[in-house]
Amino acid sequence: MIVAQITDTHLTANGTLHAGAIAVNDKLRAVIRRLNELAPDVILVTGDLTADGKPEEYEQLRDILGEARAPVYLIPGNHDDANALRSYFPRHSYLSTEGFAHYVVDDYPLALIGLDTTVAGTHRGEMCAARLDWLEARLEERRGKPVLIFMHHPPFRSGIWWMDAIGLKGRRKLARLVSRYDNIERVVCGHLHRPIQTRWAGTVGSVAPSTAFFVALDLGGQKFMTLHDEPAGFDLHVWSERDGLVTHTCSLERSEGFVPDGLLSSEALEKVRAELKRIEAEIEAADDRDGPA
Repeated sequence: MIVAQITDTHLTANGTLHAGAIAVNDKLRAVIRRLNELAPDVILVTGDLTADGKPEEYEQLRDILGEARAPVYLIPGNHDDANALRSYFPRHSYLSTEGFAHYVVDDYPLALIGLDTTVAGTHRGEMCAARLDWLEARLEERRGKPVLIFMHHPPFRSGIWWMDAIGLKGRRKLARLVSRYDNIERVVCGHLHRPIQTRWAGTVGSVAPSTAFFVALDLGGQKFMTLHDEPAGFDLHVWSERDGLVTHTCSLERSEGFVPDGLLSSEALEKVRAELKRIEAEIEAADDRDGPA
């Protein structure tokens, strides 16, 4: 199973640039074209879907995501308006008609649990008692199934202070809850506009890069509010029963592939292929003898 994650798309009204400088809508279109080539099973969009939560921005989001061939699952971020999101995506019946936009997708070998961490009127996030109770109930129902949780605000600090300042309230309570379950493969997030990974609450926490722009890697506090128009990025989370969840962070910046000199003939390639398969079988046989990790 392949789960694509895109985040922080920050779409603007048709024909406008983000901050007058970045063609965020065109960048998302290019990402969707690339994902259509890669053919994931689902696409998760982890918040900050629009620049300002305006109707004309959701129109753009609806049109661009409509080009995706895989099913798309949305959660809001701090730049979104949950009611506008629901109104422009009425066919996305997993979105509740009111209250928190939480839901579970149980149609795959990996259960997908979406959390709404937004707080109206502020850019920070929160996991309050009601949200924690909802998540605990869903996790209890799925103790025997691998789970991926996706949310906008990361439940850990990144070291970029001004982004961490609008982080997640209630993260320690969330960490205590998550640490009780050994079937949570990953907690994947957005918000930070950078690819980030950390060990957290007995699992792995990760942040996907933005499709729109990057936040400066500012670990010393010298680049407050600095953004970069870098190539759009996304994560591919690849699930298998044998290997669990493996994540590939991808950039839309691409170059032409090449085969090293000496391997250009089909005969040479087949010899290398056969040798690699022999080595692979040897490693697999050793794993089978050694038993589970």
